[in-house]
Amino acid sequence: MMNLCIRFLRPLSPHSLLRRLKPYFSVFMMRFRIETQYRGAALGGIITQVFFGLMLIALYTTLYQSAPQTVPLAQTVTYVWLQQSCFRMLLSTDSELMQTVRTGGMAYEMCRPLSPYGFYYTRAMAQKLVGSTLRAVPMLLIAFLLPAPWGISLPAGVWQLGMFLLALFMGLLCTCAMSNIAMAFTIRSLDNSGITSAMNLLLVTFCGNLLPLTLFPDKWQKFIRLTPYAQLLDAPIRIYTGEYTFMQSIETIGIQVFWTCALIALGYFMWHRNQKHMIVQGG
Repeated sequence: MMNLCIRFLRPLSPHSLLRRLKPYFSVFMMRFRIETQYRGAALGGIITQVFFGLMLIALYTTLYQSAPQTVPLAQTVTYVWLQQSCFRMLLSTDSELMQTVRTGGMAYEMCRPLSPYGFYYTRAMAQKLVGSTLRAVPMLLIAFLLPAPWGISLPAGVWQLGMFLLALFMGLLCTCAMSNIAMAFTIRSLDNSGITSAMNLLLVTFCGNLLPLTLFPDKWQKFIRLTPYAQLLDAPIRIYTGEYTFMQSIETIGIQVFWTCALIALGYFMWHRNQKHMIVQGG
């Protein structure tokens, strides 16, 4: 573990850093082009998420009419639309990696002049980013055209919009690190159903997709806010709606950076261990 930390902390010149990152950029662009070909799946996802968004808003509107809440309805509606538009970023997984593990193709992956962890982290980033963007842009356009109380609200301010985009990007890095940890377990156990189901349950519950975290009891929110799951979508959305002050937003970005670095280090360590004890399946 100490050797891995030394490798992470060893200073690199800008030229050397760019040379090392160039292959990963190529991997990202290749996966980017592949993901843009699934336009039919993106259209189906848009229709599904818009339907669920409208259904959730109808339920929350009824809830507010029967029992007024401290959080304004417009803020909850905005929360729902942003959650639904970025839903793909949370649950998309690399099915090709599981197939590679089952068939023994992982032996070829070990021969690449790249870190296997970095290779699949970059693929996951491209997959989640493109899949989310293809769905989010049309969905948000639709949400902005809807009348109140069905439509999404504008960001609270200019700096909130900028901080929201930065926090959303940090959430992307964090969820990619989580995906690679799940894949590390998959490589060792050869079955991704258990770990994937458990992680998906935690994700949809504590990232605010199942129920906005703003509706959880205050004592729960104080704990959930510090978990990595809340950093994926809940934290960026709270910045967007203006719930967080500027200093709270800076603190949120700091928590995201901490969890991203911690999860990447843990995932890299697990993949490094798996390379030493890997049993190639298939033939």
